[in-house]
Amino acid sequence: MDSQEPESFHWRFIGFDRDLQVRGRTFIFAVVLFAALLVITSLFLYSSCRKLYRHTTETSDSHDPSSQPRGLDPSTIKSFPIVLHKSSGKKTADESECCVCLGVFGEGEKVKVLPNCRHCFHSECVDKWLSSQASCPLCRSSLLVDSPV
Repeated sequence: MDSQEPESFHWRFIGFDRDLQVRGRTFIFAVVLFAALLVITSLFLYSSCRKLYRHTTETSDSHDPSSQPRGLDPSTIKSFPIVLHKSSGKKTADESECCVCLGVFGEGEKVKVLPNCRHCFHSECVDKWLSSQASCPLCRSSLLVDSPV
């Protein structure tokens, strides 16, 4: 009765004359293998559902014209005036730096002035912004020209 052999499970199948014995290490290996397969299957299903959801949202967004970025056309962006920056001691921080790239304007540097609010920015910085947004990056005032109907 004092045997060193681990306790085994006995399963009987109809049609077999012998017992099917699964010992300790084999049983643990089977459980770990089953758990690994379960985790891999779950990850595969999760990634498939996520791709399907992402594809569905992108498709619905592409058909909705209100969700498309409404920037200005290049000719309108080029029509905004470019001036030379003059530094003076009275200017505030937002008047002496580009709020898009946070770079400080140098003396005599070319800056683009937006027509409605008169805010100044580096030309390259604000051109990128205005190609996707039709508003001032600082005060968000609209730069769209209302066409008479």
